[in-house]
Amino acid sequence: MKNQTLVRKYAQGLVQAVKDDSEFAAVLGELRTFLGLRAGHVRLRDALASPFVEAEAKARILREVLEQGGAGEKTVRFLGLLLEHGRLDLADEIVAALPEAWNDKLGVLTFEVTSVVPLTDAQKARLRETLEAVEKRPVSLVYRTDPGIVGGLAVRRGHIVYDASIEGGLNRMKERIQQG
Repeated sequence: MKNQTLVRKYAQGLVQAVKDDSEFAAVLGELRTFLGLRAGHVRLRDALASPFVEAEAKARILREVLEQGGAGEKTVRFLGLLLEHGRLDLADEIVAALPEAWNDKLGVLTFEVTSVVPLTDAQKARLRETLEAVEKRPVSLVYRTDPGIVGGLAVRRGHIVYDASIEGGLNRMKERIQQG
């Protein structure tokens, strides 16, 4: 839970420093490029994580890699901040949280929609309209499939889950039967 709080704070801090959609897209792209580079280069990953490499050397390595990759100033400062505070290991989670943090800044609610099969465009549009009517705000929907939910769909925002799956219905029925 502590890590999730840190992830959220860093993600929110970064999006507050970004001025518009194009800058957000650029920073997000640069961060994703760095994460891909770090994942693909064992020596880079090891050097940045090693307790045996001095902090100044780590910072120099990070700056050089980012400058060679053409990263902008905000990306360089953000990753440098994570490195300085010993939080570079959270970078993947922070980058994954950025789109939702950006939507929050814009007043858009983000929902994760899980279904057993991909939804059609018409189903997606109807779901978006329904959620916007219920929430009275614009929404952003992130879709994923999971054959484990049996049928229907589950819609999650933060810790709130709207479960309209067959599995969820069966679980609710089981709970009612057990309670008498």
